[in-house]
Amino acid sequence: MLSCFVGRPTGVTFMSNSYVLPVVDISKLSSPCLEDRLKVAHALDQACKEVGFLYLKGEQFKVELFEKLHETAQQYFAKSESDKMQNYIGLSQNHSGYVPIGEEQFIENSYDLKEAYDINYDYQSSENRRPLLGPTQWPNDHTFKKHVLNYYQHIKEIGQQVFQGFALAFELDEYYFTPHIANAPSQLRLIHYPYHPDITDKAGIGAHTDYECFTLLFPTATGLQVLDKTGKWIDIPLIEGTLVMNIGDMMEILSNGRYLATKHRVKKVSEERYSFPFFFSCDYDYIIQPLIKDEAPKYSALRGGEHLFNQTAQTFNYLKEKLKKGEIKLENAQPLHSFGLNAHQESI
Repeated sequence: MLSCFVGRPTGVTFMSNSYVLPVVDISKLSSPCLEDRLKVAHALDQACKEVGFLYLKGEQFKVELFEKLHETAQQYFAKSESDKMQNYIGLSQNHSGYVPIGEEQFIENSYDLKEAYDINYDYQSSENRRPLLGPTQWPNDHTFKKHVLNYYQHIKEIGQQVFQGFALAFELDEYYFTPHIANAPSQLRLIHYPYHPDITDKAGIGAHTDYECFTLLFPTATGLQVLDKTGKWIDIPLIEGTLVMNIGDMMEILSNGRYLATKHRVKKVSEERYSFPFFFSCDYDYIIQPLIKDEAPKYSALRGGEHLFNQTAQTFNYLKEKLKKGEIKLENAQPLHSFGLNAHQESI
């Protein structure tokens, strides 16, 4: 059993290096009582407004699916590099597959010591294909696909409830987002940080904001850090029975700056580590624009899928090569690190 995902006492905050991290219980987002759902929406709103990095706990979490995902990832990443490269992400139609160490770079000539397997929304229709919308590339392993899909669907349902909470917080119809996330290119990443006994750089690299609306993360070890509003890097400890949540670029726009995308990184540590973030986006053609009533927009509108692809293409080597060769073009691309805290607060 995973020691990082078992029961824990009820709480509302957790201290990390004298920094208060909110804990929001989302159990009652599925309550038939609107008042219960509004209370959760208010707590979610406050946590995202004040911090933007928080923990979620809920009765809806199915622990056995988390455990199976972890076991599945351990078995997959134990395979040889040649076996894993048969499903290299550069061979996929929707940016899915194996990501070798060094493939993803947020800073030129610098990368995190990690490998991953990326699972995008498995869009089977031949109509309305997009760079991130198409059939997922799966390894030839029925057990892998079964357990990963079970987790994908479970966490997606939790995220749909969180979207409803945000709609209530924005004083919109509770199901405002529902028609706009039907075919969203939301991604699950299975990330493995191998054991490196001689590692010396403890600071960490690859600091970034997430491009989507929000992220729900299931980690198995420490190492995650977030940049607080004073410009200080804060360690994010594990809290049993919770998911870590953070705000992304798109939700910063949707909230008209009420929430800021939270910059984060993973420290280089010698310990082997697994991490399973799920990045929630809206449908590819949904226009991301401020939704807060009676406020002048502080952000220009952008097409959600276009922004997601543009940012992805600036960090993955196989897409950078396609850009150099003229095989793909980026339209309306914004530089990396265009959201979140000001640049002078973002130095590593």
